[in-house]
Amino acid sequence: MNSDRYNAREAEARWQKTWDERAIFKTANDDPRPKYYVLEMFPYPSGRIHMGHVRNYTMGDVVARYKRARGFKVLHPMGWDAFGMPAENAAMERKVHPKAWTYANIASMKKQLQSMGLSLDWSREVATCDPAYYKHQQRMFLDFLKSGLVERKQSKVNWDPVDMTVLANEQVIDGRGWRSGALVEQKELTQWFFKISDYAEELLTALDTLDRWPEKVRLMQKNWIGRSEGLLVRFALDAATTPGGENEIEIFTTRPDTLFGAKFVAIAPDHPLARAAAAKNQKLAEFIEECKRRGTAQAEIDTAEKLGFDTGIRAVHPFDDKWELPVYVANFILMDYGTGAIFGCPAHDERDLEFANKYKLGNTPVVLPPGQDPKTFVITDTPYLEDGTMINSRFLDGMTIAQAKEDVAKRLESTSRGNRPVGQRQVNFRLRDWGISRQRYWGCPIPIIHCEACGVVPVPVKDLPVELPEDVTFDRPGNPLDRHPTWKNVACPQCGKPARRETDTMDTFVDSSWYFARFTDPWITTAPTDRKAVDEWLPVDQYIGGIEHAILHLLYSRFFTRAMKKTGHAGIDEPFAGLFTQGMVVHETYAKESGEWVTPAEVTIEGAEGGARTAKLTTTGEPIKIGGIEKMSKSKKNTIDPDDIMATYGADVARWFMLSDSPPERDVEWTERGVQGAWRFTNRLWRLVGEAAGIAAQAPAQRPESFSEPAAAIRKAAHGALAKVTDAVEKLHFNVCVAHIYEFANALGSAVANTKVTPDFAWAVREAAGILVQLFHPMMPHLAEECWAALGHKTLVADEAWPKLEPELLVENTITLPVQINGKKRADVTVPRDAQSPEIEAAVLALDAVQRVLEGKRPKKVIVVPQRIVNVVA
Repeated sequence: MNSDRYNAREAEARWQKTWDERAIFKTANDDPRPKYYVLEMFPYPSGRIHMGHVRNYTMGDVVARYKRARGFKVLHPMGWDAFGMPAENAAMERKVHPKAWTYANIASMKKQLQSMGLSLDWSREVATCDPAYYKHQQRMFLDFLKSGLVERKQSKVNWDPVDMTVLANEQVIDGRGWRSGALVEQKELTQWFFKISDYAEELLTALDTLDRWPEKVRLMQKNWIGRSEGLLVRFALDAATTPGGENEIEIFTTRPDTLFGAKFVAIAPDHPLARAAAAKNQKLAEFIEECKRRGTAQAEIDTAEKLGFDTGIRAVHPFDDKWELPVYVANFILMDYGTGAIFGCPAHDERDLEFANKYKLGNTPVVLPPGQDPKTFVITDTPYLEDGTMINSRFLDGMTIAQAKEDVAKRLESTSRGNRPVGQRQVNFRLRDWGISRQRYWGCPIPIIHCEACGVVPVPVKDLPVELPEDVTFDRPGNPLDRHPTWKNVACPQCGKPARRETDTMDTFVDSSWYFARFTDPWITTAPTDRKAVDEWLPVDQYIGGIEHAILHLLYSRFFTRAMKKTGHAGIDEPFAGLFTQGMVVHETYAKESGEWVTPAEVTIEGAEGGARTAKLTTTGEPIKIGGIEKMSKSKKNTIDPDDIMATYGADVARWFMLSDSPPERDVEWTERGVQGAWRFTNRLWRLVGEAAGIAAQAPAQRPESFSEPAAAIRKAAHGALAKVTDAVEKLHFNVCVAHIYEFANALGSAVANTKVTPDFAWAVREAAGILVQLFHPMMPHLAEECWAALGHKTLVADEAWPKLEPELLVENTITLPVQINGKKRADVTVPRDAQSPEIEAAVLALDAVQRVLEGKRPKKVIVVPQRIVNVVA
């Protein structure tokens, strides 16, 4: 080694070039070794990577490098989730084509990712906007259509009137489009749907097999799928009050036990009965239009003020012909859940109580809490939602809720109206079919042709891909494909008459629902997947990404693999065997007195960490307010540019800090102090390995027959660290790995500095230094290669097998036992592991703490519990 200071900039570029030239991260499908597939969620090519990317991809890279060293053939690919609205917005704002903008961003981000030293197989790179990729997506759409997994139907959607496209519920924020900020409208559109609801039960029950997924994610998916068992009840309607003589309405309920607490019926604004009534009532029509001017997201509906309109229609209670309930159109009822109608029991439901109180409908408690008196129990502003005994419910009084549910079901199942039972047990799911139609240009074209004579006609497979035209304009909002002069005009494949292409493109979630399968053989041109490759590589052994994808992306991917299995493109059900959701990268926020946000790079901080601190604008000295610690975001300008960090400190320092500061599932706070600490430790390792290399050069070639105490101690430290780091990597406890490496480096540094060099010690130092380098190699690969070479190796550490553990070195020769005197712990005693009771007793009685309590007297008794504890009775 020529320098005490590690030259990251020079070393990192050199080792990246070496890895690339030797193609050591390229994976062959015919490699006979056992497989391991590690994948981080691929990025959207926005143009710049952020610190969240650095953390995410570093974690995956640690796993990939470690598994390679453990003898696996590792698949660790990278691609680009490249379709979507941002490219179209950029086209409008920057007067650039979405394709040019996207591919320029891909080139920029690829260069940044390569500078991180990630062990990626770039030969498998895909971009979802490449016709070579979406050709196969279109093929699968056609296969799904043929298998009955796709349908076209009218549906209520969230419509952004500015971006002029459909929005998913999750893209509606406070009633506004997530990008345009426009008030969202509800629209009826004819859409293409994937029938994910066909798999609702299977997707739910299979969650129990995903034992390497976070419980939180599984619970979120269970709630999203939303299985509920209940009763479908046919409420008679007073035909004299209905707009067209309608005589009944169906209501699905999970609480038939509360029927005697019913105070009203509420229906969705787009329920057929509501539409029929609105045709004869202008004020109701206006109310329904008002309801449409909001999103369909459940969270928004739950928090909005509950509003209703009394239609004048009256429903008849199923157990009492003389009991009529008012029928309201209500803004909190969704047509696409259940039947779009409910009966309201205000005493035992929060929404119903809020609604009933607003419209003064009253409430009748029908479930009595334990210990309450039915004569005095009342509900005012808080419903009772727990278990109890039925009251005010006629023949149900005194029953438990479960008994009442069963009794009601049996009675209504055995009661008929018009040759049909009034009640029927039913299982419902909250999960709705997946609407994939989007009214935009930059997406995968849906391979369908509309012919007046033949109807909906699939594009022949031989004509795939249906490519996007490049000569489009973005001079106004809306879908450029709709106004293209020629692209949509085509001859019908069946009759040859003039027809038109489908101008909707696919939801970008479709693109990301199968990319992990395409990575297994991205070169195949005749089919979306090679069955041998896809079935060997899948499921992904370790998938890593943000918790924000817990529901949609992961659920859609789980559906997609099942659909691919049904259509012969894969042989597995679950795409991801192991899932890890990492925390976010957070940073302090800084703002001027005016409230304008400023970046960390513009601010000078004065004062010590943990103490009083002040901030000022570096250029002007203007006082700056130090705000809270929040997720890094462009809007609050509290971002750190990874390029700046890597240019200053090197990629390894950024990687090390991202792994070291907190458990990987929690947020990590980026601090200048923390990154400087990582930089100092990097240089310390560099110097330590240099010192060790000097000692290692004096080591004999052959392993000594025996080891002195100093040599044995350093070997025990090395193998102890090896065992601990191995265990921590397997558990993805990366911060624990870092802690053990720090500890081992301290032990090795102390030994190197304070021990006289003998041949056996030199041999132990050589072994220990090699183990140290291999332990930090997955985290800091460039430094590891540099140190590996400094130790005299001619190989690459990236090609080396994981060090072999010698278990006998993990056995401690001594044991520390707690010492209790009269039941209270007073001291610890360290004795040989094989010490017998007399020897342990003598050591305990010699302890100062014990002698002080005994005051020179003999103890009444000394009880030695082997390997556990020593009790002294004074």
